[in-house]
Amino acid sequence: MLVLKFGGTSVGSPQAIRSLVSIVQDAEHTGRVRLVVVSAFSKVTDTLIDMAKKAEAGDQSYAAMVAALKTRHLETVSSLIPSRDQGQVQSYIDEQCAHLERILEGVAAIGELSPKTLDLVMSFGERLSAFIIAQVFTSGGHQAEYLDARQVVRTDDQFGSARFLPEETYPRIQAYLANHPALQIATGFIGATEDGKTTTLGRGGSDLSAAIFGAAIGAREIEIWTDVDGILTSDPKLVPNAFRIDSISYQEAMELSHFGAKVLHPPTVKPALEKGIPIRIRNTFNPSCQGTLIANQVPPSPYPVRGISSMKDIALIRIQGSGMVGVAGFSSRLFGCLARKKINIILITQASSEYSICFAVLPKDALLAASAIKEEFEAEIAHGAIEAPVIERDLSIVAVVGERMKSTPGISGKVFHALGRNGINIVAIAQGSSELNISTVISRTDEGKALNAIHDAFFLAGLRTVNLFLVGTGLIGGTLLQQIATQQEILADEHKIRINLIGLANSKKMRFDPNGIDPSQALALLEQGEPMNLDQFINRMRSLNLPNSAFCDCTAADQVPVRYLEILQSAIPVVTPNKRANSGALAYYQALTGYSRERGIPYLYETTVCAGLPVISTIHDLGLSGDRIRRIEAVLSGTLSYIFNNYDG
Repeated sequence: MLVLKFGGTSVGSPQAIRSLVSIVQDAEHTGRVRLVVVSAFSKVTDTLIDMAKKAEAGDQSYAAMVAALKTRHLETVSSLIPSRDQGQVQSYIDEQCAHLERILEGVAAIGELSPKTLDLVMSFGERLSAFIIAQVFTSGGHQAEYLDARQVVRTDDQFGSARFLPEETYPRIQAYLANHPALQIATGFIGATEDGKTTTLGRGGSDLSAAIFGAAIGAREIEIWTDVDGILTSDPKLVPNAFRIDSISYQEAMELSHFGAKVLHPPTVKPALEKGIPIRIRNTFNPSCQGTLIANQVPPSPYPVRGISSMKDIALIRIQGSGMVGVAGFSSRLFGCLARKKINIILITQASSEYSICFAVLPKDALLAASAIKEEFEAEIAHGAIEAPVIERDLSIVAVVGERMKSTPGISGKVFHALGRNGINIVAIAQGSSELNISTVISRTDEGKALNAIHDAFFLAGLRTVNLFLVGTGLIGGTLLQQIATQQEILADEHKIRINLIGLANSKKMRFDPNGIDPSQALALLEQGEPMNLDQFINRMRSLNLPNSAFCDCTAADQVPVRYLEILQSAIPVVTPNKRANSGALAYYQALTGYSRERGIPYLYETTVCAGLPVISTIHDLGLSGDRIRRIEAVLSGTLSYIFNNYDG
């Protein structure tokens, strides 16, 4: 038996619902579909929350929002169900929307919105959606019934994020289905307490609903249909090169979802894991794609890591002091006081000296956490045994996940090298003893850059992308563009380098494209660019914050080389044939080469005299091989040599 779940975008329009019906019918050829779990129509849950908050604030516009919600669902019915079969579902929508409006009128009257009432308001999205879809199946001649999950899914009373109770829930589901053999179209996201109060399972909880139903009936597989092809190696909105993962273990999926992968709701995997039921993530809008399989046993990944995930905004709380060293029970007191305040801890790391400990929490919990620590350790802080907690904000967590990591040396080094090479500072590091995950805390502004840098390091088969910013399109710059255009395959195949031209400028125009400028069309495209401004060019290059960026100055101008040091200080390598920086003030040359050497950020240059022969690199290589250079003799200008050879006066 199969359990299929469809998310909000998969039921967000009449055409999407038609696709849903087609997918269910096709799935029945490979195995009986016992339940279909559906979310509310796309954006409806957000709308319900919004109207509830307006009612609480006394804003009467909630009534118009209810009317619009009703109209949307009636229009969907009109598009999908023949007019002769519309009566029952239209009456249901009328009743539900009238009930919703009465609840909101009560909220407005008392000016208060409790978590219990908000859960009840949010439940209307799934109740409307599931009833309509059940009627779509019935009107098409399919034996299907609407199942309000509140009849069978029992939870505690933690409104807003209730925990389901398996001992009470599974027998109810089994008994209900024994008496209802037709296909069940069930509401996701919602349940009820033992005394019948409506609860929600948390945002994204429809996935958990599917896992609960699947675990209860011992499903052969649970399919979660969404708007992406499966679980990807990273967030495609931040990492354009991310690609679909064919299969992934339960543990890897849990790690990725914990650190922000949005395809799965984190607790979803648990009921399926306990029952050993595979979960498959599939795309409603690309049903021919087989998606991603999540199971206990999956083939090993061809890569040393399975995926890279991130949490965009976290706060780090740091505590340190000699009063922590060797003191039994300190950690118990610390995490106990946080638990009493119901603060969720995302990541923990402690120095081996026991002198300091830090942990990550959601930004909204940071002040409460710091207050709880100050209260618990008031005496120790007063006597200077430990310091008051310090909060660091605007941070992100980047997590590298994969079961093969524990058997592959050098993974941590590769992660840290990718970050260090791109000038990304690591604030904290954590790794579990299972070696399934390496987590780094970094500045929030570096999240996208870090994800791309690490992704390229592990998934591009050694192919390194260089994001190039080129100033100067004269003889040297123009020739460089030609070389990039004609040698892309050679660079990729033989040197494992892909050059992505992001920014281009000459003395009059500049052009940027984060997706890359075609080098063969670059000069023509540049003519359509905006007026050149060197300050804006450099600021734009820095603000894009792309991994593996490089700045190339092919001008002979004075105003560009004076900016080299600040570009290097942005962790962007500088490559130039412009001799101004190296033939000017000695102190500036020493500052450039010293900073490059100290921080490991390349500052590369070559001669433009002596017919452009690579003399500097040749001399450098002689020095590296141990040769001692005593004297250099050369004709440094072919033009002057010609004049003096022919001058007789």
